[in-house]
Amino acid sequence: METIKDLMIPLSEYAVIQEDETIFEAFLALEKAQQSFKRNHYQHQAVLVKDRSGKIIGKLSQWDILRSLEPKYSEIQPEMPGMAKSGFSKKFLLSIMDNYEMFDKPMNDICKKAGMEKIKDYMHGPTEGEYIDETDSLDQAIHLLIVGLHNSLLVLRNTEIIGILRLVDVFSIVFNRMKECEL
Repeated sequence: METIKDLMIPLSEYAVIQEDETIFEAFLALEKAQQSFKRNHYQHQAVLVKDRSGKIIGKLSQWDILRSLEPKYSEIQPEMPGMAKSGFSKKFLLSIMDNYEMFDKPMNDICKKAGMEKIKDYMHGPTEGEYIDETDSLDQAIHLLIVGLHNSLLVLRNTEIIGILRLVDVFSIVFNRMKECEL
């Protein structure tokens, strides 16, 4: 049976950037990692963020990058996180965009925003439930991914982050095992 260490992507194969870099630099790092990652056809969907000492302090996902293009999201997100998953209608969700005057000129300012906005303002620091030990089981990983609604987990060796375990890779393992069943 594979261990988390067998399934994870080592930090050396993942995009890692410093917290004081811009959103555009994060995009370039993500693009470079996607082009060079050859393990399977699933591309990376986030970059890991490190502080000046080199310690991983957070993640910046594709969602975070898109959110950075309209800073007014920070005004509504704390009030109602995950609104679309809460059953609100499309009409209501779009009315929020109008009420907050969001995306007045979305693509007109994209270069300015991407070059000015700093990663540290949009990244999210991992919670305790986003860590898994390299020796933990696949069952534990699946459980943490499901109950935490995470797209990835940070893999630890003692207290050091050594890699990332992605939902897409876990799903691929589970799917391939199902295909081996004689149903």
